[in-house]
Amino acid sequence: MCMLSTKATCNSHGQDSSYFLGWQEYEKNPFHEVSNTNGIIQMGLAENQLCFDILKSWLAKNPDAAGFKRNGESIFGELALFQDYHGIPEFKKALAEFMSEIRGNKVSFDPNHLVLAAGATSANETLMFCLAEPGEAFLLPTPYYPGFDRDLKWRTGVEIVPIHCTSSNGFQITETALQEAYQEAQKRNLRVKGVLVTNPSNPLGTTMTRNELNMLVSFVEDKGIHLVSDEIYSGTAFSTPSFVSVMEILKERKCDENGSDVWNRVHVVYSLSKDLGLPGFRVGAIYSNDDRVVSAATKMSSFGLVSSQTQYLLAAMLSDKKLTKNYISENHKRLRQRQKKLVSGLQKAGISCLKGNAGLFCWVDMRHLLRSNTFEAEMELWKKIVYEVRLNISPGSSCHCTEPGWFRVCFANMSEDTLDLALQRLKAFVTEYYNIPEVNGHHQTIRLNHSRRRSLTKWVFRLSFDDRSPIPGR
Repeated sequence: MCMLSTKATCNSHGQDSSYFLGWQEYEKNPFHEVSNTNGIIQMGLAENQLCFDILKSWLAKNPDAAGFKRNGESIFGELALFQDYHGIPEFKKALAEFMSEIRGNKVSFDPNHLVLAAGATSANETLMFCLAEPGEAFLLPTPYYPGFDRDLKWRTGVEIVPIHCTSSNGFQITETALQEAYQEAQKRNLRVKGVLVTNPSNPLGTTMTRNELNMLVSFVEDKGIHLVSDEIYSGTAFSTPSFVSVMEILKERKCDENGSDVWNRVHVVYSLSKDLGLPGFRVGAIYSNDDRVVSAATKMSSFGLVSSQTQYLLAAMLSDKKLTKNYISENHKRLRQRQKKLVSGLQKAGISCLKGNAGLFCWVDMRHLLRSNTFEAEMELWKKIVYEVRLNISPGSSCHCTEPGWFRVCFANMSEDTLDLALQRLKAFVTEYYNIPEVNGHHQTIRLNHSRRRSLTKWVFRLSFDDRSPIPGR
């Protein structure tokens, strides 16, 4: 007799996705600029380490915040004691103002409608518990963040139905794709409770257009369903077109004034993991205009609270308007420079990217490097890049992309020297394997060179070649 629950023993977490298996291989042989220069470089982790110096400088100048003091007096005991799940008011106010500042103060956020959570993972799962029953569905545009198969489905029992987007229009959402996804859910006898999007997009590194956002609001209004906008990358939009929040669209449509029911059915997820580069602090939030959602989510937040010490420190940090103004500007500048460096280096290797303006990664087109236009060929190429080139990047199939040959490559979680080395490795690999002489400045058609083979470690054989479909049981 099994002494564990079905949830504990099922294989529906998603840990066997190639997205996570690449991390496991990296952890066996992590690159280090001094002690392990031949190790695997982590380019599959969307962390923002480009502005740590600004935050460290502020901490050095504000010892009371880091030392849990107020006016020079310790408040350790106050912070160490029990805090209820509503959160520290000063922090919620500072966070709401920071969210508004990132959006150019075009919209404002009421702290009373903010629910704190232990990161965006917790926030998204909490929203699923609030908005849907097990067996009901949310529509998600592809490609999407691989972790959503875990965050939205694993414990909630909610189903994901893909909205298939293609490279023909830069992977933008279309009305046709929306309707087809909705109809597909109906064929599967799934009740659709909403649409969830990431804006800016992970993994595309692009912001959604006003047309897309208006189309989505009209769609959920017509269907009487919810719209969840995951905006955890909102502060990373470093180039034009600028980021537009779904809350700005609601304001332009005067949904709060005309009594439109959609006002209460649009919800925003936010986090400080990407914009401030603080994933270890576990700070996320839900913003909703629906008092019932706020009430229910607040109660559920008991299972994933943000520590009082973290709230106190970040309340002081985010309340410093001189700091936030400088940080937002400098973050955009450094992200823009770093993304440009990656794109330029890839071009020198004969590789192009989807034109991006946000995020901590590029959506890289390696379709011309595949031996065939199949996901089997994509996995073969990915294994070579991880094992032989020693770069961990994320294959598009793990993001449920419908076209083989796309990869997400991160650029903000390493030094410039490490990025230079990664690009050197990739260029050498492409040159050696695929023969790409230049003629009149143009790269020739690339053909696979089968002359060099290496044995692969056992872990690669655990992978399904077709990562397009959700892992069984999810």
